[in-house]
Amino acid sequence: MPSSDTSSDYSSQATGSVDSVNSTSFMRHAVYKPPAYYQLAIGLLKPLYRLQVWRRSHKRENYQQEVEQRFGKNYPSVPVTSANDTVIAAIAQSNADKGIIWCHAVSLGETNTVAPLLDKLLAEGYRIWLTNTTQTGFARGASRFADDIAQGRMSHSYVPVDSPAVIEQFLDHVKPTVALFVETELWANILTKLSEYRIPSILVNGRLSASSFKSYQKINAVSSSMMKNLTLIIAQDNDSAKRFRQLGADSAQIRVAGSLKWVINTPKTSISTTNVSKSSAPTSSISQANLLDSDEVVAEMKVSNAAGERSEILDQKVKLVNDFGVINRPVWVAASTHSGEEETVLSWQKQLLSNPALANTLLIIVPRHPERFDEVAVLIEKSELTMTRRSANEGINLETQVYLADSMGELMTWYALADVALVGGSLVDVGGHNPVEPASVATPVIMGGYTQSCQVVVDKLSEVGALYQPNNTFYRPTASDGLIDASESNDAVLIYQQLVSWLSNLELTKQAGQAGEQMTVQQQAVLTRQFTMIEDVIEQYAKQEIL
Repeated sequence: MPSSDTSSDYSSQATGSVDSVNSTSFMRHAVYKPPAYYQLAIGLLKPLYRLQVWRRSHKRENYQQEVEQRFGKNYPSVPVTSANDTVIAAIAQSNADKGIIWCHAVSLGETNTVAPLLDKLLAEGYRIWLTNTTQTGFARGASRFADDIAQGRMSHSYVPVDSPAVIEQFLDHVKPTVALFVETELWANILTKLSEYRIPSILVNGRLSASSFKSYQKINAVSSSMMKNLTLIIAQDNDSAKRFRQLGADSAQIRVAGSLKWVINTPKTSISTTNVSKSSAPTSSISQANLLDSDEVVAEMKVSNAAGERSEILDQKVKLVNDFGVINRPVWVAASTHSGEEETVLSWQKQLLSNPALANTLLIIVPRHPERFDEVAVLIEKSELTMTRRSANEGINLETQVYLADSMGELMTWYALADVALVGGSLVDVGGHNPVEPASVATPVIMGGYTQSCQVVVDKLSEVGALYQPNNTFYRPTASDGLIDASESNDAVLIYQQLVSWLSNLELTKQAGQAGEQMTVQQQAVLTRQFTMIEDVIEQYAKQEIL
């Protein structure tokens, strides 16, 4: 398995000390334009991209809105300071309006990752303009920040295409103080225009995998212009920092601060109780009242987590099990699954049910993308396992073998309910989704071999026995895994053996879960580090404008 190299030229910067930031690196006004062939390609591809948007979205209600925003025809109003918001009002009275921060998060995962940082920026008096590329990301942004958007502190749109004229229209409308880009997605014309407008650009939670690095190397002149136009790169890890430098970034531009994936992302949307009626649920299934209570329990668990009160979290997990009527049942969740993963987990569930000691095991499946909900339901039906569906107002009853959680915004509840979580995107070559989410609610994690998107986090959780990944040399079990055959080399077999081991020994499972929750608490400082670096850049640019 890939390892997280911590010994590098950047190790001295890993603490994220603001004192180490060289302010002179932020004073450059050189503009690095991408090569002519890139401009030509963008011009030729722009009408084709519009056709792609039409094919994908023309039947959606918000199609016209999407087209107008992507191509610079119409945007929402800019976010404003609100007198109804006590925090913002206090800042306004002190004449300290901090301006608008443009943050771009490509899809759902990036939006979830950056959400705690945006919460902190909002709390400190900044106004936010959030853009997304994908429809899944846009839907998540709209739901996660619904209150902030409604109150005018945040505006939300699709990202403009990487065309100079469109970008100018966007920047003239938004007038951001700084632009933040999350993890990897960068566009050469956007960064060039930001430099021309003397607007600092920061890559937050920057990550560059080996495969992405090779792709960027193929367009070296474009990549070099992007690296040089960035004001600051806040990298997740040393390996990414090295790759950014090899693409053309200066060492003075790069800081290593850890991953925002560690930050506990408290959900702002509650479980909808309107889809489940009391009359439709059997005695042993979820009731409408229990759904509401369970959401409150998850919120309490997040608060307890932040305070490091692990025993209280376990007590609240027990309450959640009671609320959902799964007492004395082993429960595992396969979350954020992709095509090709559900067949595997259904096969494992069949094997578990054939084990007399685990014959009442419950599997909860949460597909990553809502457009696949019906497709996954068909797979479950073909497996001949007994299924109930969240979207069909069906609760979990004693006969339920597979519960299809085909809903949005409820993932943390399923993580908290489960004894073990298999995090998807790791059994197929997607890169793996965030294992910190289940770890933060004391649920141990299993992942497959494809975790290049979150390998550093995977390795750290493996070190304390909170995450199992086949052949990960960092893995140190909290206690002896007596059911694991050390001579086995097949990844699928190893994962199944670990699943059996944890579901058969729930006390061992609790120990692993507690270890992960404790590690999550210890890593929360990354939010403050990245926030402080962003504020430092903003302050230095503000001083420069005064001079």
